[in-house]
Amino acid sequence: MSKITIISSSKNWLEEQAVAQLKQISTLPGVIRAIGLPDLHPGKTPVGSTVITEQLIYPHLIGNDLGCGMSYFLTDLSKAKLKLERLVKTLEPLGSLKEIPLPEVASFNSSPLGNSLGTIGAGNHFAELQTVAKIFDEATFNKLGFIKNQIMLLIHSGSRGYGEAILDEAIKLHQAQNGLDPTSRAGQAYLAEHYAALQWASTNRALIAYRILKTLGISLEAPRLIDCPHNYLSQKKDNDQTLYFHRKGSAPADQGAVIIPGSRGTLTYLVMPKDNLETSGYSLAHGAGRKWERSMCKARLENRYTRETIRLTKLQSKVVCHDSRLLFEEAPEAYKNIDTVIQSLLDFELIEIIATFKPILTYKN
Repeated sequence: MSKITIISSSKNWLEEQAVAQLKQISTLPGVIRAIGLPDLHPGKTPVGSTVITEQLIYPHLIGNDLGCGMSYFLTDLSKAKLKLERLVKTLEPLGSLKEIPLPEVASFNSSPLGNSLGTIGAGNHFAELQTVAKIFDEATFNKLGFIKNQIMLLIHSGSRGYGEAILDEAIKLHQAQNGLDPTSRAGQAYLAEHYAALQWASTNRALIAYRILKTLGISLEAPRLIDCPHNYLSQKKDNDQTLYFHRKGSAPADQGAVIIPGSRGTLTYLVMPKDNLETSGYSLAHGAGRKWERSMCKARLENRYTRETIRLTKLQSKVVCHDSRLLFEEAPEAYKNIDTVIQSLLDFELIEIIATFKPILTYKN
């Protein structure tokens, strides 16, 4: 019986290199199953995957951005009072979120994230104001605390350099790439730091939201409705055996509603996992997944855009980003079709769609 499960469809673009990486990982000692979600794409380890093991854990299968995930905050800004151009003009002068002081909390002074605490980071991380596009399940939408005409703030970020330091130490001191016994001293030390990184990543997202809201003059009383990590290790009991779920760019499907964004120019989906969870390793896609390597984006796109048009999406949302290279690397064209990714999850009967959200303003460092 194959250890590999691919959650995809014929219409969904899937790179063979990512599948080959997943097959290679499936041969590691202790690996029971390796699952590729529809946003699967190659990386140092394949992104959009969940690897299930017993007796051994592999920190490098989770990667260096421990706790990276999505947080959804409900702002008090109503759609009727939205003045997009004013928000853009307020954000544009901001060179870095570090310019906005953090709340005075003693624990922040000893944060392992250091000066990176409360910052987004590069790559595909972002902060984005969104409005409701369509509600499919109004009862669940309301129960989760969402309000139809209120603007949402979506934050995507992780533990910054802290997670990388944890992974580097585990590999340097314990050769963790060969697997760690989770009950050993080295395994326990890694797990303790891993869980600390998850907490700091969640705190980091909250502080990014604080800084964005403060900059825009929006009330800081913005409840976090969902906090969904997608780079981390979780455990489940299967009879007397403990199974370890290594998620690298895959969202948990056993903790309630999940946020699945596309790119800055496409919709974000709010979904509820269905009961058919074992098929996908209790996991869902965490986004659209990359289609192009970063190095090729500018050459492919620079003739399609001007300095102004690359900061405007087809949904008429605006982008504030002072890094021109990053603007090209994170262009919507560099990503898979989010609707096709979602349809693959629907085809496998893994989700029900609660609502979709449309971007208004995307901020990247």
